[in-house]
Formats: sequence, structure tokens, C-alpha cells
Amino acid sequence: MSGRTFEVNGQQWSVFPTGRITQYGKDEFGLRFTRLRPEPREERVVRYSPQLSKNRESALAQLGDADLAGLLRASQPAWTAPDAGYLR
Repeated sequence: MSGRTFEVNGQQWSVFPTGRITQYGKDEFGLRFTRLRPEPREERVVRYSPQLSKNRESALAQLGDADLAGLLRASQPAWTAPDAGYLR
């Protein structure tokens, strides 16, 4: 799956769909954020309901950096989410 890189408050993050399928199908999907810089690496997860395209890659491409920053603020640590397997 494709992803993208963006910057928030001097930190570089990558984001991509988690790939986990739920009962909501294309109405909702998970996004996984990974902080690339500065170290240490951090991962966060959020559920996202696209407004336009229901294709995951297209929906992610339609989000602007400000939208991604808002989703990042609403995200939870990856170890608390089933999309990341509850791994620390």
C-alpha cells in the first residue's frame, strides 16, 4: 500500500493505511503514522472515514498535510490498537 511523508512541528512522519479490514469495509479504515525523525521511532494509529473517494490510496492522497496533522493529533499509540496488533 502506498503512503506519504509529511512534517508536523519539526517532526517527520510517514502515514499509510493499516490494511486491517473491519465490518465497515470501505466506509472506514485505519491509518498508521510512524515518526521518522527525530528518533526514537514512534507509531500511532487512527480510524478514518473518507468523505470523497472510498479507495484507500485515493482517500489518503486527497488529504492535505493539515488534515493529516489533525488526524495525528486524534491518534492513539499503536500498542493500544488492534490495527497494530497491540504490540509495543
